[in-house]
Order: sequence, then C-alpha cells, then structure tokens
Amino acid sequence: MQSLNRFRSLSPASPYFRWLASRGSAKKLFVGGVSIDHCLAIKLGTAASIYTTNNILSEYAKCEQIRIAHKMFDEMSQRDAVSWNTMIAGFVNIGNFETALEFLKSMKRYGFSVDGYSFGSILKGVACVGYVEVGKQLHSIIVKMGYVRNVFACSALLDMYAKCERVEDAFEVFKSLRIRNSVTWNALISGYAQVGDLGTAFWLFNCKALEGVKIDDGTFVPLLTLLDDPDLYKLTKQVHGKIMKHGFASDTTVCNAIITSYSECGSIEDAERVFKVAAETRDLVTWNSMLAAYLVNNEEEGAFELFLEMQVLGFEPDIYTYTTIISAAFEGMHQGQGKSLHGLVIKRGLEFLVPIANSLIAMYLKSHSKSMDEPVNIFESMENKDHVSWNSILTGFSQRGLGEDALKFFENMRSQHVLIDHYAFSAVLRSCSDLATLQLGQQVHVLVLKSGFEPNEFVASSLIFLYSKCGVIEDARKSFEATPKDSSITWNSLIFGYAQHGQGKIALDLFFLMRDRRVKLDHITFVAVLTACSHIGLVEEGWSFLKSMESDYGIPPRMEHYACMIDLLGRAACLDEAKALIEAMPFEPDAMVWKTLLGACRTCGDIKLASQVASHLLELEPEDHCTYVLLSSIYGHLGRWNEKASIKRLMKERGVKKVPGWSWIEVKNEVHGFNAEDRSHPNCEEIYQRLGDLMEEIGRLDDYADSEVLLHDFYDGYGSYGDLKE
Repeated sequence: MQSLNRFRSLSPASPYFRWLASRGSAKKLFVGGVSIDHCLAIKLGTAASIYTTNNILSEYAKCEQIRIAHKMFDEMSQRDAVSWNTMIAGFVNIGNFETALEFLKSMKRYGFSVDGYSFGSILKGVACVGYVEVGKQLHSIIVKMGYVRNVFACSALLDMYAKCERVEDAFEVFKSLRIRNSVTWNALISGYAQVGDLGTAFWLFNCKALEGVKIDDGTFVPLLTLLDDPDLYKLTKQVHGKIMKHGFASDTTVCNAIITSYSECGSIEDAERVFKVAAETRDLVTWNSMLAAYLVNNEEEGAFELFLEMQVLGFEPDIYTYTTIISAAFEGMHQGQGKSLHGLVIKRGLEFLVPIANSLIAMYLKSHSKSMDEPVNIFESMENKDHVSWNSILTGFSQRGLGEDALKFFENMRSQHVLIDHYAFSAVLRSCSDLATLQLGQQVHVLVLKSGFEPNEFVASSLIFLYSKCGVIEDARKSFEATPKDSSITWNSLIFGYAQHGQGKIALDLFFLMRDRRVKLDHITFVAVLTACSHIGLVEEGWSFLKSMESDYGIPPRMEHYACMIDLLGRAACLDEAKALIEAMPFEPDAMVWKTLLGACRTCGDIKLASQVASHLLELEPEDHCTYVLLSSIYGHLGRWNEKASIKRLMKERGVKKVPGWSWIEVKNEVHGFNAEDRSHPNCEEIYQRLGDLMEEIGRLDDYADSEVLLHDFYDGYGSYGDLKE
C-alpha cells in the first residue's frame, strides 16, 4: 500500500517526474502503478465495480497500453457508455482511427447511445487522419441526434474542419455555438493560420479580445506560425509585445514559436535574445528551435556551437536535432564535419532511423564529391526506406549526370512498388533529357499522364526541358499549355527552350506576356531572357535587361546574370566591353565567368586576353581540364604549336586528364554510349566497318563535288559546251 501511495503521489509537475521523464522512465512507472491498482482491485473484490474498472481501463488507455485495455474491456461483465468512450479515445490517441471507428459502430450496434464525448473522440481521430468525408457524415449524425448544442461535439467538429483546412465549414460551426470559449476561438484561429490566411486569423484574434474571452498560449502560437517573412518583422515585434503584456513571455511553447518567427523574419539577434531570456525554462524544443534559427540565417558556426552547448548542459539530442545539425554540414567549410556527425550517429545507434539516414544521404549528395558510393551505401543499409530515401538517390544520380543509373534506379522503384511522386518523375525526366532519349522520355510522359502529375510545375518543367533538348519545341509548348501557368518555373523553362532553339523573339515575347500576367519573376527568369538575347545577338536589349533587374523588378543581378551578359558580348565580338563588365562587377568573378570570357576569346581569336583569363582560371581551378583544353584549342587554331605543346606538358605535369566527350544513340529503347575511338561496344567491329564505308562514301562525294566546282570554273572561263563546238 505504501508503494501504491508513492505512485499516486507522483505528479507530472513534480521535479522527480521531470527527472524520470528525461530518462524515459515516467511512462513505465505509471504503467507499473496502473498494474498495481488493477491487482489491488482484483484482490479487494472491487474489480466487479464498473466505476473502478472504467478508471483502470482509462489509466491503461492513457499509458498507451491499449492491448491490455482491450483485453480488460473484452473481459468486463458490465459495460456502459464510459467504457466504450474510453476505448474509442484510447485507439484515437495511439493513431488507430480505423479501430476507433469500428468501436463506435459496435457501440451503437450493442444499443449504447453515442454522446458528446463519443463524437469528440472520433472527430479528433478524423482530424488526425484528414478523412473529411467521414467528418461530414458524423456532422450529419450530430445534427440528426440533436447534439448541435453540445459543447464537446461541436468543439471537436469545429476543430476537425479547421485541421482539415475546411475553414468556411469551421466558421459556420463556430457561428452556431451558443458558448464560445477560448478553445473554440483558438481552434478557428489555428485553422485560418494553417491555410495561411493572415488577415482573417488576426481579425479573429481581435474579435476574441473584444468579446472578453481570455487570451492564452494557444491563441498566440498559431498566429506566430504565420510570421515567416522579413516584411512581417514589425508585426512580429507587436505580437511579442502583446505576449509580454499578457504574461506569456516565459511560456515554453510560446517562447519556441517566437524564436522561430524571428529567425524566419531574418532577425537572428532577436531570436537569440528570446533564447537567452528563456534560460530557466528551455526544453529540447527550445534548443531545436534555436538550432534551426541559425541554419535559416546561414549561421552554421553558431549552430555547431549550440549543438555542443546543449549536450554540455545535459540535453540529449533527438531525431530532429540530428537531422537539423546534419543539414548544417551541407555547405562550405563545414562539409568536413559531416563525417564526424555520421560517426556520432553510428556511435549512438541512430543510423538506421529513417529521417537521420535520409539526412545523411542528403548531406553526401550536397558535398563536392561526385561519387555516389556513400549515399548508396547508406541507402542499401537501411532496413526501412520511405519515398524520400528513394527520391534522394534517384535525384542524386540525375544531378550527377549518371543518367543511365538514374533510369535503372527508377525502374527498380517501379518494380518495388514504391510510390512515384512528382519529385521522382521530375528527376527521371531530367535524366532522359541528359541522354536525349526521346522515346523513353515519352513513355515516362505517359506514366505522368496516368498518375495525374502533368499540371505539376516541377514535372511540367522537366517535360518542357526534355522536349526542348530533344528538338521538339512544339511538344514543349504543349506541356506548358497543360499547366495552370501561374508559376515562374514553367515559364522560365519554356523561355529557355525557345532561346536554345534560336527563337529569341518568341522567348522575349513570352517574358513580356509573363510580366503582363503578373507571374512572379525571379532571378532564373532573367538568366533565360539574357540567354535568349545572347543567342540572337541583342546586345542593347541585353544591357537594358541587366540594368533594369534591380531598379524595375527588385532582383539584384547574380554571378550567372553577369556570365550571360559576358557571353552575349563575346558572341558580338565586344571583348573590351566584356572585360570592363567583369572589372565593374560588385563581387569577385568566379570560374564560370572567366570560362565564359575565355570561350569568347577563342571565338574572337584574342590570344593575349585568352592567356590572361587562363592564368586566372588556372589559379582558381588548377585541376579542371576545361581551361587547358580551351587554351590548347586556341593555340592550335592560331598555329602556335609550341604553346599548344607547353599546355599539354603542363597538363601531364599536374596530372590533369581531358574528360572524353560522350555521344548517345537510342535504338529500340536501349541507350548506347560512345566516346572517341571507343571499342568497348559489343558490336564495335560492325560499327567501325560501317563508319569506314560511310567515310569512303563521303570521300567519293567530296571528290565529285570538287570536280563539279572545276567544271563550273571551266565553263565560266570558256563559255558553254555549245560554244566549244563552234
């Protein structure tokens, strides 16, 4: 009995409980307590009491021991509505909605009346799984049974509609309520926040205050989720002021939401201040929120320091912590720490958790390494994989130019009955584009149509790119026309397509149409437009677009825009202007800009400038073969063989090898790849025999053409054949 009293005296608010909870022991402790209660009830003979049994049943359900609760329920000699409602609520709380719904049906079948508590629990389950049609049927039953005034049923109904993003229906239920408490107001505010309706959410907040309903933490948190843009910084400050005025500044949930809002509004300083003030009340979510805040603002160094500090202070990282900090190792100087994090994850036995494994795959895919070995090894070691795991590897193959591997992997996905979503279709279509496999791309297009993803902006963009790359610009236009035309992604792809086909005028007309339809322009739009100008030599128009980007459209030019303009000037043989533009750039030019200028030097035959540009490139990327090949080609074109030979020697000394170019041909849905003097193909003898025949035929045609020219010149000098006879 003393042991039982000790269990009963354990409060969730007590320091001892918090200590146990931090070690995952509290749940086990309470399960033990309920078991003792159960044993005592049997021993004392009170187990037959329906009141006692329902209490024990409820405690098992709250501890998520639903299997024991179910067994106990089946053994009960007497049941009432409370017994049934307890089981319904228990199954809903562990996420087993289908069983909860079956219990509700059985409850009615056994002659028990469904009440407000029954509806409250089952509607909570509907909200969790998003079965809005089931929710509407339950709404009809509530009306039919006269529970439209029941506060539990209608509050749950409102919450269900709000969480299923049916805010108009939620608002109608709200208006029908006789008593509107803080919970119902918060549910409606949360619903409008979930659909991103900032105006209505804040209007409801003001209405709640005017009606004198108490403002609580559940009111502020959904509002804070809407404040995720630098333009909303002032509003975030105002809401923070309200929070302090109402005394919720130290509330952990509110504090966590404020940190996230400030970080997404671009103020890491304010987020840090809130975090420091909450030193006494921080929980793991607070640390994770601050960790994410640093990453949102590209403060990877701060994130790594925080990750170490939280462990020093005794906070054990969870899955979210690890996935967040692993993402900090994606970029720049911190990529080397990725391996260390991988080792830490293995040491703590977490490498098989799907979210963490997916983060590690993403980390290796974003590294500078071109190898797919590490990501594939992690993928293959995973016992369980979700669609993110499959899509990550597929996208990795596609982005690294391993098109054939991507196509094989996609086929494997289909054979394993993995859900193919818009990300997978987009990746595999890009690989079809890279390999120029039109027939295979068309087959994937058929799958896209069957799956209903054709209007998706990412899939449509990939289809446009595929058909443009394969020379079928008409089909690219058809894919564009099948979309809602409200996204810059598809417009940009089509502008690029027409630009690459030399149809710059149509590309520019599309840009102006896009602008007139108020489709949001982005930096990629201007890369496409400048590319179009470059392909048809519109120098003045190109200058105009570059200069108007920031002043007229609020988009500051990036490195790629300058590279496009330099390409345009180079094609127009304006090398002095191109060089002046590089010198006037607001940031240091990268290798892409210098390579563009080097290519222009090759076109114009300016060996002096080419040598200067090449020296810059060899400092930036001494191991990249492109610079050596371009410079060697320029020397060869100008007949400067000694310089060409010195470049070859320099490549050999530095261990730089020219990467051979590949050509592909698709025959009967099979892709065949070739490079220069390649003899690896099983039919190479037959191929080279046929090439020899073609070369002989070309030689004969060339000789015939030369003789035709000679005869033409002869007749021009001596008149016609008729004149000779005379």
